[in-house]
Amino acid sequence: MSIEEKLWDYIDGACSVEEHEAIDLLLVQDEAFRQKYLELLALNREIAAMEIEEPSMAFTYKVMENIRADYAKKPLKVAIDSRIIKVIGGFFVLTIAALLLFILVNINWSASTTVALPAFKMPEMKSLLSGEVLKGFLFFDVVLVLFLFDAFLRKKGIAKHA
Repeated sequence: MSIEEKLWDYIDGACSVEEHEAIDLLLVQDEAFRQKYLELLALNREIAAMEIEEPSMAFTYKVMENIRADYAKKPLKVAIDSRIIKVIGGFFVLTIAALLLFILVNINWSASTTVALPAFKMPEMKSLLSGEVLKGFLFFDVVLVLFLFDAFLRKKGIAKHA
């Protein structure tokens, strides 16, 4: 540790008791050490007497307004795309419409006194999971995965450029 570092620790009060006593002894005995101490003490007083410059209120206001404007330009990340809501709503509307159509087609309209709900027959799963239906379902899934992978890569590319 250099002499200046020891003196700065002494001036700041950051040295141990033993170091403090050793520096006191050196200040009494060594004239060059005392001279360096007085120089650093004068510099410390000058630094403490300086006023910290502050920017004007107008400058601070303009900077804060620019920051607020930048945050206002950025879209919210929690905002939900309206197309997603429309797709989900359309799915439910089509499902309800198909169920209502199924019920209306299977009602026995010739019985005028009572309305009997049709017996619901489950379609055979083998016919749904064979051939063209399965190929169409897999094609749709592949296209959807490719679309989502493309969106992921685009977001990654935008984040890399920003």
